[in-house]
Amino acid sequence: MTSSTYVKQRENQCPVSKSGSYPGIAGKVVVITGSGSGIGLAMAKAFARCGARLMLIDINNEALKREKTTLESSHPGVEIEIVCGSTTDEILVEEAMQRAHARFGAIDVLLNNAGIAMNKPSIELPVEEWRRAIDINLTGVFICAQAAGRRMIAQRCGVILNTASMFGVVSAPDRAAYCASKAGVVSLTKVLAVEWAQYGIRVNALAPGYIRTALMDELIEAGRIDVNHLVKQTPMGRLGDPDEIAELALFLASDSSAFITGQAIVADGGWVADGYKSKNTVTSTSAIGEQNADH
Repeated sequence: MTSSTYVKQRENQCPVSKSGSYPGIAGKVVVITGSGSGIGLAMAKAFARCGARLMLIDINNEALKREKTTLESSHPGVEIEIVCGSTTDEILVEEAMQRAHARFGAIDVLLNNAGIAMNKPSIELPVEEWRRAIDINLTGVFICAQAAGRRMIAQRCGVILNTASMFGVVSAPDRAAYCASKAGVVSLTKVLAVEWAQYGIRVNALAPGYIRTALMDELIEAGRIDVNHLVKQTPMGRLGDPDEIAELALFLASDSSAFITGQAIVADGGWVADGYKSKNTVTSTSAIGEQNADH
């Protein structure tokens, strides 16, 4: 199955509604990491549509500039700041948070989305690659949460959504570093939720399954992912769409989810509920849709 064939099949499914009402989003200051592509970009579009003010962080400066221009054109009046750099850089993250706070006066929502894929048999995984996955996928999430959390504690309110993965909830072969880092994100989410609830801060994790991003389409076209196999392994019979994860983020950031904290919300078309069904999945990346260029 080619990417174009899959897209046609996907278009025949029920469309993602983008007309929902999310109380409390308009005017909120939202920081989004890994926002130059994939799920992060879908989040930026969704929150801009709902009237949020945005701080976008990504390592791809050209993508940031391009998407800032596109968003400003599509949503006249939207306020956007961009910062190019890695979420593993404590100084850069702190400066980005200071900049957002100085311009907008608050940090209301952090969408902690930046991450990388890591797919290799455990016996062959170099320690430096293990450390890199942990550093970006877990330590970077902590750095951003801590920097945003300081502001949210002071203002006694806020929402943090950490992008984990369904592979942070269940395991899969050849993904030791990835699964460990994403399971760490789930655990970190629960710890912060418990610690910071007293300050009016809610912390949850998004755990996407296989999501059809531009990167996924490129890998399908290159023959590096057997999308037909993934579709068959997913009870709903399709991959997810970045917009579906963005809509989930809108709900979890809105007042409609005011009593939800400390949870890892799995959005995977039923994959986890049905179990990991095959050891022969042909894929060179976990391809959950959160990947950006390497940090």
